[in-house]
Amino acid sequence: MFEYHGWINVQESAGTDDDDCDDGRLQEIVEGIKRRIRGIDSPYLLDLRWMNGQAFVHFGGFPSHLDVEVLEFFGEIGERAPGSYGLLHVRDDEDLARENEVLVIRMVRGRVTEHAEPLLSPCIPVLEDPFEE
Repeated sequence: MFEYHGWINVQESAGTDDDDCDDGRLQEIVEGIKRRIRGIDSPYLLDLRWMNGQAFVHFGGFPSHLDVEVLEFFGEIGERAPGSYGLLHVRDDEDLARENEVLVIRMVRGRVTEHAEPLLSPCIPVLEDPFEE
C-alpha cells in the first residue's frame, strides 16, 4: 500500500517584496500546473485552489502500489515555481528500506529533500501494534 498526504504553497519566487513577484508569471505557472493535474487524472485528491490570494496544491491518496508520478509531480512544481514550499507525507510498505517509517518529502524554495517523520515513525509500534504470532 502507498499512502500520501500533502500540500504546496505555489510561489513564483521566495522574495517577500511585492515588487519581486510577477502576477502574470504566477498565473502562467498556475495554468501549467492545472494542465498537468488534468493530465494525471486519478481518483485520488490532487487539486489546485486559490486561498486568500495564494495558490495551493493538495495531494492525498491510498493506491495499492507506489505512484511515481505523484512524487515526480511534487518535485516538478518546485521546478516550475522555485519559491514554493510544502510537505508530502508518504508511507510505502513495499519500500524495503523504509517499510516501517513515514517519509516526509519537504519542499523549500522549490528544492526537494527527504526525511523520516519522527512523529509517525516507526509505524510499528507508533501507528500499529506489533505482529503477534
